[in-house]
Amino acid sequence: MTAVHPCNKQLFGILPNGQSVFQYTLTNVNGVQAQLINYGATLTSLKVPSRQGNLVDVVLGFDTLDEYLHHKFYFGCIIGRVSNRIARGKFRYQNKCYELACNANNQHHLHGGKKGFDKVFWQARPFIKNDASGVEFTYRSPDGEESYPGNLSVQVTYVLANDNALKISYTAQTDKATPVNLTNHTYWNLAGAGMGTILDHHLQLFADHYLPVDDDLIPNGQIATVTNTAYDFRDLKIIGKDMHQINGYDVCYALAEKQLLKRAARVFEPSHGFTLEVYTTQPGIQFYTGNSLYKYPIANGKSIAHWSGFCMETQNFPDAVNHAHFPESILLPQQTYQQETSYNLSGGGLQII
Repeated sequence: MTAVHPCNKQLFGILPNGQSVFQYTLTNVNGVQAQLINYGATLTSLKVPSRQGNLVDVVLGFDTLDEYLHHKFYFGCIIGRVSNRIARGKFRYQNKCYELACNANNQHHLHGGKKGFDKVFWQARPFIKNDASGVEFTYRSPDGEESYPGNLSVQVTYVLANDNALKISYTAQTDKATPVNLTNHTYWNLAGAGMGTILDHHLQLFADHYLPVDDDLIPNGQIATVTNTAYDFRDLKIIGKDMHQINGYDVCYALAEKQLLKRAARVFEPSHGFTLEVYTTQPGIQFYTGNSLYKYPIANGKSIAHWSGFCMETQNFPDAVNHAHFPESILLPQQTYQQETSYNLSGGGLQII
């Protein structure tokens, strides 16, 4: 069995209510280093060896807790109970209408509401298992939080493996029927955080269909072919190639197989030679090019601007609770919500020992 580095834990900051937030550092035998905090169960940093031997942070993050408390970008956090949008913040289940908190221009429900899972304190338990180290985060969302029904117990586990994969598994159980759609909202830049835009990255998405949206980014119910559109990434294509047609991507792609762990995306960055491959059990992947990012300071004295990072948010279809032909989004008391996503890194100075 290959040796595994222990998880390092250190104080990251103190919340206004006096709770201590810790940062957990995972390091594999190849020198890949992931850092996580138990505020928002957030991935704050993912450093990867370059060809020159230095570490390149390939995700956007901050140096301090205070910055995480006040930013608006959802850097690296877990999104819930329901990621993405619910139209008008409303859904109907068994002839009862539920009205959730509306925080997207006060018209729609976005990323779990005004205080989603990205803004809560999670219990954390670091561990070592087989050839990997990880952190298990748990949170109990009370009945009525952001107007969702039911007490929801959530477990999110990050594992950094020696094959250079960062694996995220999601589990949830409820005592009342409730919609659940969990994801991670990391912004990636394989050239390095704060090192320009992601428009010259090369992307391949293993999806034949996408979900067209209205002006508020709410799906209109269609599942449309990508053929002859700017959304076609079935062959490796530079992200910025067709951006002039749509002014940035923020769209969900429908993946072919459900529940099986399948390859959803591949991203290549030419300057360092890093490749990111995304595998998931989810039925969809939201590809977002950071269209709402603006000039803003981030970790290590760097700064970002428009299109400085991309997101690969594996998830159920947006607004699925209001579209009967979309994959089921209601979790019942006798069920267990289970999903998994793996972000696999290669290239650059990476090797597998």
